[in-house]
Amino acid sequence: MEWNEFRVSNDALDDAGELRRRIDDDGYLFFRQLQDPDKLLSLRREMLTVMQQGGWLVAGTDPVDGIAVQDARCTEGDPEYTDVYHEVYKLQSFHESGHWREVLETIEKIVGRPIIPQPQKVARLWFPNYTDHTTPIHQDFVHFQGSHNNLTCWSPLGDCPRELGGLAVLKGSHKVRRVLEHHFSLGAGSLQVDPAEHTELNQEWLSTDYQIGDTLIFPALTIHMALPNVTKDRLRVSLDNRYQAIDDPIAEHMLEPHLSNFSSFDWDNVYEGWDNDELQYYWQRQNLTVIPRDLSFANQGFDEAIDMARSGDSHAMHHISRFIRRAPDSPEGQRAAELLAEMDSSD
Repeated sequence: MEWNEFRVSNDALDDAGELRRRIDDDGYLFFRQLQDPDKLLSLRREMLTVMQQGGWLVAGTDPVDGIAVQDARCTEGDPEYTDVYHEVYKLQSFHESGHWREVLETIEKIVGRPIIPQPQKVARLWFPNYTDHTTPIHQDFVHFQGSHNNLTCWSPLGDCPRELGGLAVLKGSHKVRRVLEHHFSLGAGSLQVDPAEHTELNQEWLSTDYQIGDTLIFPALTIHMALPNVTKDRLRVSLDNRYQAIDDPIAEHMLEPHLSNFSSFDWDNVYEGWDNDELQYYWQRQNLTVIPRDLSFANQGFDEAIDMARSGDSHAMHHISRFIRRAPDSPEGQRAAELLAEMDSSD
């Protein structure tokens, strides 16, 4: 995929009005070294050490190098992914990174009102040579909801050149000012949008060779994607958190740990072993407006996957099979099992 370079906005860090003008024009803000590389490197070591203990990294290698075990490849939606991911998720330092002052101050300048980090912090842990599972083209709103004004903050935990698979943004795509039609896709979130179907979009993709400390911020309607991790053996690790004005609504599922719907996992599990309670249930000290999750996006994607699997699509078959492994008694797991039984009986 061809892309142009981001505009770097470090020159506007002290000018809130200019930051707002740029994000309104371009649908993103990109900063070099906004966050302290040493703090990020320390967090990288902690997180990758847990992954190595979980069998994802080659034994005896330095965890910071992120040398993946090829046979351990898995992704969001796989039970074996969730098992290791939730051990990483328990790290106090991982949650604290979403509250670092340099990020909060920048977000507050952009929003222009008091802000809060959403409780559901997210890490993205992507194996090499597993490109069918690359995060597809999408808008974040279909997954995280709440308000169109919510901001995503993405930053790599380590240098992230093109071949390791950083994020790419479709310039100005937030100006559609609506949630576009999404359809089933393999990859994180399992939903994708086709920009070519929307003639008002300019089709100019932007990205960069990221360095540790670099930070990308964009609103919930900006169309973006991950580039594939085509390295031989390196795991890509990044932070992927969301921020909002305190007086904007938040969707109920964003008050739960990430992927807690994939296993029995709650905040008490997360906080076990923490050495202080400053950030524990911090959002409950605010009078947030909580709204129900809109399941229509996920439900439509699953319905499409069922239809595609019935027609023999291998990606859709893989997707629905994971529901059987992960949650066989759920409505989705039962529908998937019924379809597979129907297909077996027709062979």
